Amino acid sequence: MNAHKLDAIDLKILDAIQIDGRITKLALAEKVGLSPTPCWMRLRKLEKAGIVSGYHARIAIRTIAPVATVLMEVTLASHRQADFDRFESAIRKTPEIVACWSVGGGVDYVVKVMARDIDAYQRLVDGLLEREIGIDRYFTYIVTRTVKDEVSLPVADLLPEPS
Repeated sequence: MNAHKLDAIDLKILDAIQIDGRITKLALAEKVGLSPTPCWMRLRKLEKAGIVSGYHARIAIRTIAPVATVLMEVTLASHRQADFDRFESAIRKTPEIVACWSVGGGVDYVVKVMARDIDAYQRLVDGLLEREIGIDRYFTYIVTRTVKDEVSLPVADLLPEPS
């Protein structure tokens, strides 16, 4: 199922489950204007197509413990495919790194780190450097305040305009 085959009801289903992944079959059906069985079948079709890739709980970590959120720009020393693969493999195995994007522009990657504190972040970086995974330079940006951190996507707004 590609984006062009999604109709208004599919979009309503996606919006509803982004807001409440634990919504009941009945409540979802009422919200999108279908009876429960066809609604559930559409949801299953979205899941099988990989459009819905999972359901997750959002944890308010700062209610449990203080946490430092750090964004890091990374530039690799070499740019062969093996260098990118080595770096990305190490990143995937590091639990404190909660997001990593390969980007165009002046750096190779932007990385989001959640650490106990800044000292723990620096120990993490020191460990990455010692492992020689190809990091040439890195720049650290400490998040001082979260202004917006949405998990829901504006699905309908991101789809191509109908022709």
